[in-house]
Amino acid sequence: MIETAEDSRKKVERALLVGIREPGEDEADVFEHLDELADLVRNLDIVPLEPVVVNLHQAMPQYYVGTGKAEEIATLAQECEADCLIFDTPLSPSQQRNWERLAKCCVIDREEVILDIFAERARTREAVLQVELARAQYSLPRLTRAWTHLSRQHGGGATTRGEGEAQIETDRRLLRRRIQQLRDELETVRRQRDTQRKARRRNAVPHGAIVGYTNVGKSSILRALSGAEVLVKDQLFATLDPTTRRIDLGNNLELLLTDTVGFVRKLPHSLVEAFKSTLEEAVLADFLLLVLDISSPQLEAEWETTLSVLRELGADEKNIQIVFNKLDLIDREAELVLLARLNGLFPEAIYLSTETGEGLDKLREKLTSIAAERHQLLRVVLPPQRYDLAALAHANGRVYEEAYTENGELELVFTIGPVHRHKFLEYQR
Repeated sequence: MIETAEDSRKKVERALLVGIREPGEDEADVFEHLDELADLVRNLDIVPLEPVVVNLHQAMPQYYVGTGKAEEIATLAQECEADCLIFDTPLSPSQQRNWERLAKCCVIDREEVILDIFAERARTREAVLQVELARAQYSLPRLTRAWTHLSRQHGGGATTRGEGEAQIETDRRLLRRRIQQLRDELETVRRQRDTQRKARRRNAVPHGAIVGYTNVGKSSILRALSGAEVLVKDQLFATLDPTTRRIDLGNNLELLLTDTVGFVRKLPHSLVEAFKSTLEEAVLADFLLLVLDISSPQLEAEWETTLSVLRELGADEKNIQIVFNKLDLIDREAELVLLARLNGLFPEAIYLSTETGEGLDKLREKLTSIAAERHQLLRVVLPPQRYDLAALAHANGRVYEEAYTENGELELVFTIGPVHRHKFLEYQR
């Protein structure tokens, strides 16, 4: 059985975080990223120790940092009894191996931390498959880390191989086969999701996606609007699977809202790729609710991160409604100044608190306006034998005027969606 880095991390309790300050990078940004990494690490029940920041002039191939600095960090990790070194910067497989030999402890990077959190949070078949695929692709070039205890000695012949080398090649072949199986299974799941999407498009109900940084309250908004049970937790990446709920807005108006996986700074590209089918909900939606945590000290950075992911998905040009959540958490004395600044940047934004309910009525009004845009105003005159269409208008539209003529015809003024609109065209006036 392979003793993987994942198995060894089950014993990890304390981790020394290492941040890299690249040339021209602001020191405050580095510490903000480290604070977020510390939050991610806590989600794995690991205690983050006081972080170390390295001012880097040039990336080095062996340890990413210079040899002297690497030895200094390794010594510090031993002195503070850290079980693990966690880098906020991606490390290559060879750099991870070099670090583990030097520090004699588990060494991982931000991407592996996020992968572990995703693995813990995945619930549905699609999410489990997506996470397993991302982890398999991440692990493939790192398999040698699991086999350093085996012999690598070569004999005299060119075809003679050590036990470790043979086992590594076997594992690579098995892992590549598993990666292909996962891709095939995901393709099947994606076809099923496409079928569901086509059914939604046939119903012509407006469809929106809730997007934003992780833990800004997207699921809370969906639950508050729909009244349905939706998982809500104060933790990073609580929602990995898209959850769609029908929102009844009254007056025969409705729409669908989908809660999507949260974004995070330095979100690994492999995860963006693995969760493409989930994130496609944002691409295919008619409009987006972009949710921001108004109480977050990194509000602007989270806004930029969300926009950058939407750009990568090709969804940044959609109709986007900005929603600031957690209004109840900001200091009321500073509220006027903050709102004045945000109103200047986002004049159409909606401010609310799912905790107190403040502002939810304004969001519902906006959603009602969006849904109403899909309903065309019609004036029709129905003969007596087509009074069934009047019942259809009442059931699926909004009737404004209704009157009978002298010859028994029925005049209607109403709005109705595109699904039923064609049935009234021959009676339109």
